[in-house]
Amino acid sequence: MSREVRCILISRAQYEYENNSYCRGIVNTLANYTIGTGPRLQMLAHGDSKANSVIEERFGEWMLAAHLTEKLHTLRISETVRGEAIALLTDNDRIDHPVKLDVAPIEAERLQTPWPKIAGPNQVIDGIEFDEAQNPLRYHVMRYHPGDRFYRPNRNQFLAPIPAEAIIHHFKHERAGQIRGVSAIAPALPLFAMLRRYTLAVLTAAENAALPGGVIHSEAAPDTGEIVKPELWDEIELERGMWMTLPDGWNITQIKAEQPTTMYPDFKREVLNEIARCLDMPYNVAAGNSSGYNYASGRLDHQAFFRSLRVQQRMIEINILDRIFAAWIDEASLIEDYLPRSAREISADLKHEWFWDGHEHVDPAKEAAAQNVRLRNFTTTYAAEYGRQGRDWESAFEQIKRERDLLHDLKLTPEAVSMPGRPVGAPVDEADENEDKGS
Repeated sequence: MSREVRCILISRAQYEYENNSYCRGIVNTLANYTIGTGPRLQMLAHGDSKANSVIEERFGEWMLAAHLTEKLHTLRISETVRGEAIALLTDNDRIDHPVKLDVAPIEAERLQTPWPKIAGPNQVIDGIEFDEAQNPLRYHVMRYHPGDRFYRPNRNQFLAPIPAEAIIHHFKHERAGQIRGVSAIAPALPLFAMLRRYTLAVLTAAENAALPGGVIHSEAAPDTGEIVKPELWDEIELERGMWMTLPDGWNITQIKAEQPTTMYPDFKREVLNEIARCLDMPYNVAAGNSSGYNYASGRLDHQAFFRSLRVQQRMIEINILDRIFAAWIDEASLIEDYLPRSAREISADLKHEWFWDGHEHVDPAKEAAAQNVRLRNFTTTYAAEYGRQGRDWESAFEQIKRERDLLHDLKLTPEAVSMPGRPVGAPVDEADENEDKGS
């Protein structure tokens, strides 16, 4: 947890992310699964559906203008590689939206303790100033990253202390009293290096065997004095496609190809599986290869992964999204006639929740049948089922009503707009499915 150790881990983790294809793919996949196309706000104020719709629409417009989804991806990658996601809540006049709030990600290396240390009653640890109850008061952020070309080690290298209310600092607390995060892929760093070394060694052995190289040896008796004796460990360059003659009594033998062995794929699979374990990710997601999976094993592995994602998304909601939404409401409420009056009052009901992208099922037909049973048995709700897909059930019902009204106006039936020759809800015959794929 010390600054020196964290700096080494960050450097090594960033190196693997930039230069290791598996590492980059695993980290990016985790960010894509967690953030997806971005969270969606749903207001839950009772009896004021109009105000709810206005807030949801205005906040969604601001998210697009501020590129919030892209920044959430950046923060998620930073949390995985560097161990923490840090962002500054600030104003940006360049945002094409009435609300000028912006979220500016900050790299973890910029959060450091100034030197000489600040004198005062508060304790400054690793760039964070705490009060007596260990609550963050201010953050000390460098103007530039230590590796930036504009960085100059002088007294003016720090920004003015930033109040804790303006800083988002999100990381996974693994130990009591922890104030900074540690890279999530730190346990896998030796494994990434091991995988790279083994791959290069196998490649080198295979290349040596594939090149026109070999061992020259003599088949003559050792006491024959007529043979030509070359210098010990002498080398002879060969050109591709060349034939050559050798002295009497000498022969050439090419090196046999012994690599890669049959154990090479199994070794890589086991190492990748161990790498992905520290991120609660199944092997087929980490490797991007599900060739050895069937339906049952694929779904079983994904259950633990999706549960981990829901926990991570909930932590992001509490530590990041709710902070951003509160700051957005504070600024939007100051704009005349921008939000409904009920939302601008001090006692306004601002209950809300966040929807994320749903995860596609391995077998949609089986999932739809199970969903139908749950709804009929009243063991679930439409809100819960639509929420699994990352959709708002009220918006979905409104869209269904519009579509049915349009079908009625055009005097069409659902069967008339279904696939030709196949009733709605009829099982898909295997021959028909193959015919559809062929067409």
